[in-house]
Amino acid sequence: MILWNDKPYHSLDYELKKRYGEKVYRLALNAGMTCPNRDGRIGTGGCIFCSAGGSGDFAADSALSIHGQIEQARIRLQNKRPVNRYIAYFQAYTNTYAPVSYLRSVFTEAILHPDIALLSIATRPDCLEPPVLDLLTELNQIKPVWIELGLQTMHENTAAFIRRGYSLSTFEDAVRRLRDRGIEVITHVILGLPGEDRDRMLETIRYLNTRDIQGIKLQLLHILKGTDLAAHYEQQPFEVFTLESYVRMILSCTEILRPDIVIHRLTGDGPGNLLIAPLWSRSKRHVLNAIHQAFRSQNTWQGKYFQ
Repeated sequence: MILWNDKPYHSLDYELKKRYGEKVYRLALNAGMTCPNRDGRIGTGGCIFCSAGGSGDFAADSALSIHGQIEQARIRLQNKRPVNRYIAYFQAYTNTYAPVSYLRSVFTEAILHPDIALLSIATRPDCLEPPVLDLLTELNQIKPVWIELGLQTMHENTAAFIRRGYSLSTFEDAVRRLRDRGIEVITHVILGLPGEDRDRMLETIRYLNTRDIQGIKLQLLHILKGTDLAAHYEQQPFEVFTLESYVRMILSCTEILRPDIVIHRLTGDGPGNLLIAPLWSRSKRHVLNAIHQAFRSQNTWQGKYFQ
């Protein structure tokens, strides 16, 4: 029996090394798109927690071509460590919300780059019309395509509060249609949304265990300047995670998560110049170290974590 690449959970690092035989790094790209929750089709304010960067605060400069963004990010990474393969991660805003001709242009430019191993495309489940699915299916025959869906929570009342703009059934339909075409699905979940206690958060994890998804991103809620969530927090302060309680939450999530689901993220980055709370999350490395130390101290390197 072995650990998942020396971690007591099914990590993305382990999965990529298994598939490609080496470390693969993600390059965050910006194709200059918008979102139906911003341009008026669904709403104009975006999700309540979303910054002006559309969750792409760390993505490359959209003024550059996709090839230029890849090259810029690749050179920056290679100055730190030797890297041979990359994930082209279309991160900012809703990356299937554009004419199919434009999507074909930017996705093809990325997928044909010789150092790109696969595409990962962040989008909404209500922005996957049949022509878009046809394009994704075509691209998936060239190199693997992953679709990342921002579910955040299974609870409809929380979804309404954060202005997600679509129902749980829309998510379920999108997953089914993607999987029918052999496209892998990664689901984003935010831990710490207002009104959600431990039990409600774990209900979302248990729900996802019943869905045909291949990966999950667990994201700590960040309260960022300039968002409607920040205004709500100022007017009606709500409890946010401490580092200790967040670590316990992560351990609970990984304990019940279906073991074949790849964990792509255990926390996330909040831009330091925008972060209001929780301030302890400024150092992602510190948070990850605390999580892995908790795994060790609670002896969870044993049992279900061995494969």
